[in-house]
Amino acid sequence: MGQQYAWWLLSRFSSCRRASVILQHLRMSVHTEAAEVLLERRGCAGVITLNRPKFLNALSLNMIRQIYPQLKKWEQDPDTFLIIIKGAGGKAFCAGGDIKAISEAKKVKQNLSQDFFREEYILNNAIACCQKPYVALIDGITMGGGVGLSVHGQFRVATERSLFAMPETGIGLFPDVGGGYFLPRLQGKLGYFLALTGFRLKGRDVHRAGIATHFVDSEKLHVLEEELLALKSPSAEDVAGVLESYHAKSKMDQDKSIIFEEHMDKINSWFSANTVEQIIENLRQDGSPFAIEQMKVINKMSPTSLKITLRQLMEGSSKTLQEEGHDFHEGVRAVLIDKDQTPKWKPADLKDVTDEDLNSYFKSLGSNDLKF
Repeated sequence: MGQQYAWWLLSRFSSCRRASVILQHLRMSVHTEAAEVLLERRGCAGVITLNRPKFLNALSLNMIRQIYPQLKKWEQDPDTFLIIIKGAGGKAFCAGGDIKAISEAKKVKQNLSQDFFREEYILNNAIACCQKPYVALIDGITMGGGVGLSVHGQFRVATERSLFAMPETGIGLFPDVGGGYFLPRLQGKLGYFLALTGFRLKGRDVHRAGIATHFVDSEKLHVLEEELLALKSPSAEDVAGVLESYHAKSKMDQDKSIIFEEHMDKINSWFSANTVEQIIENLRQDGSPFAIEQMKVINKMSPTSLKITLRQLMEGSSKTLQEEGHDFHEGVRAVLIDKDQTPKWKPADLKDVTDEDLNSYFKSLGSNDLKF
């Protein structure tokens, strides 16, 4: 009897233990499957938090599909006076679109890219047209798709941790997300230089380049946000006033020289050429260490992407590319998946990218053209 009771107790204990372990796993899975984006009404504002810190808050199609309708609702809501967007984790605002997922989908014959880019551009346009003050806290890495979520908004706040780049030519794409609109409008030929080389701007330089509207020390971001949330029925001028006061108080890196300023005259000269080949020749003829470094970088990029990018910027309009070619998937493979950093571009040489090839990327898609 005693032995049977012992066995019964043991089996009860092990089943309870199993139940406990299962419950623990369930709790963990619920906990780990956190929402990719948090959408909250706080104080006078709608707050968007990009919540994929492990992936540097890379933008997925799922996130776009949550942000867009909520942005539209807040825009119409009389009790919402401004919109704040920020990234979780402290390392990145948003490192770009989740292009790895897009390229992987292509392998299994899912055409995710068309939906992703179409809906991403519609969201970018909604941000540009937003009737409420839109404040992007671009603390940390802000590249590609992250630029699209911020640069078109009314206010962009950089910090000493900001890192801006449009690195698309290195993955066989082009500076999309409205790059054809905002890059040529930066001072001189700075936008051409940033687009063709993928050059990275850091900290205060993001503000000095005109990409950010304000610069604030990262440790002050939380109190800045709280002050914005506490405003009563604020106008755009009220929001600007708060941002200006924090910007004026920031002394960090104030005396640091502007990374691109010493080369600005040369950048304007080199990148004034009408062809990528002539830009490379200008850099070669200059021969300075900075020029040679940029020439080496450009020579690693996708020739097709370089030519598309230059034409896109010269035309100064944000055209869309619904069907990207071989180089996009090859660039994603080399840089993000296999990480061998040696993409095999097709064609491999600038001279083999014909005007006919180029025209095919800019032609109308007829009824598939993106309409805003």
